[in-house]
Parts: sequence; C-alpha cells; structure tokens
Amino acid sequence: MIAPGSRYVALGSSYAAGRGIRPIIHLGALRSGRNYPHQVAQSLSLQLTDVTCSGATTANILDTPQRTLSGTLPPQVSAVTPDTRLVTITAGGNDAGYIGALTKLSMANAAGRRIPGLHPRISAWLADWAGTLPPPSQFVQVADSLARIVEAVRSRAPEAQVVLVDYLTVVETGASGAAGSGRGRLPLTPEQVRQAEVAGAGLAAAFERAASVTGAGLVGASAASAGHSAGSAAPWVTGLRFGNPLTGPVPWHPTLAGASAIARLVVEYLSGSPTP
Repeated sequence: MIAPGSRYVALGSSYAAGRGIRPIIHLGALRSGRNYPHQVAQSLSLQLTDVTCSGATTANILDTPQRTLSGTLPPQVSAVTPDTRLVTITAGGNDAGYIGALTKLSMANAAGRRIPGLHPRISAWLADWAGTLPPPSQFVQVADSLARIVEAVRSRAPEAQVVLVDYLTVVETGASGAAGSGRGRLPLTPEQVRQAEVAGAGLAAAFERAASVTGAGLVGASAASAGHSAGSAAPWVTGLRFGNPLTGPVPWHPTLAGASAIARLVVEYLSGSPTP
C-alpha cells in the first residue's frame, strides 16, 4: 500500500488523461480533473503529478516532446523524481493508431448509412480514407516500448511502485453474439468488430508481456471491462459520439463511469482488497 501523502506520477495517453470527461483542466493535454489518476490520488490521499496527454505515444513518454494546442510538453517521464512512490502507465494505443483507426472506420460507415446511394467513387474514397484496424503484430513493439518506460521510471525513482494499466475493452462480440455486444447499434460491420477485438487483445497482450518482462504491476482494465464495451447496457466507453472537440464527448474513449471503474481497479490492486 502506498502511504498517504506520497508522490504519485501518472503517465499516459488519452485513456489515462480522460479526454472528453469534464472538467477539462488542461486544454493542451485535453486532461480531465476526473480521470482515473485524479480519482486514485483522491482515494489514497496522494500528491498527484498528472502529465498524461491525449495523443501521446510511448515515445512522448520516453524522450520525444509533444506538441499541443497550448505549447510543447516535455517527455512525460521527466516528471518522475527520486521521491516518487507510485507511477501508473497507460499508453501504446496511439503507437499503432488503434482508436484513430476505429474512429475513421465508424465515421465512414456512419456516413454511408446516412447518405444512401453514394457514388461509387465517394464510397471508394471513404473506404481508402478509413483504412483498416491494426493487426496484433503492430503491438509487438508496444510491449518493448512499455518495458523501456518501466525501466526509465525505475532509473529515476528506484523506490517507486510501477503499475501498468491497460485499456478498457472498446467493442466485443460477447458470449451471446450481437445481442451481447450491442454491435447492432454501432456503426461497425461484424468483421470490423472482430478486427477491433483482435486489436484490443493485441494491445492487452503487449501490457502483459511488458509486465512479465519487467516485473511491473499490471491492472487489467481490458479484462475487467468485459460486458461494458460500447453498445452494452452499461458502457464504460463512448462509441461513436461527438461533442465539443475540447471538452467532449469524443468517440471510443472512456466515460466517467469507465474512468471511475479503472480507478477502483487501481486502488484495489494497491490495497490488495476490493473497494467498497
């Protein structure tokens, strides 16, 4: 258990930053004041330094500054200092373009449904623009990058507990098929749902491998969120939803319920017992 008052540094992409969850407290990073790091810090009375940033890749965490609407941010790992006692890491999806590809595909499908009889050339252009979802092979490098982040954190804060927190399940077919997943209400074909599941599994496997190689902790938000994917009765991600581009909601990202669920999982992991 991390002692109250300890320094906690949160690293990651939009799935950690809480893009689209109000209030947004850093417009450049599109970072929410109710993301899972803030909720963990509040639950455990920790001193939080949250440098998560929407759009971040593992390189932006390790050694590459990130350009944002409010200026360039330094590599996130630079926020880790010797007195840090907890570090959470949620990143890697952007390395392979996972959520971006899902957003493009669903937008192209939605456009086709709303505008029947599209000219074949326009349909072909939409299909080419949307591209495809990344295969699991693209996440092999993600595992290596996550492992390098863990080692970089340890070199800067030898006494810190390092916890990898993977991504929520976005879509799923479920044990009972379409009815279980709610995919009939999503702008995705059955094959695209399958591909998205495969991509999600590849990302989850990258976290598992990085945790195994480094001995870092692992909070499996992907497994815990089964049954809470987009289109389910109680979703933890948004599906294809649009709002204010700065304050949300944004497509295929955690809802407040999803961020709260991840926070509970992290607190349970750190305390060794379920939260009430």
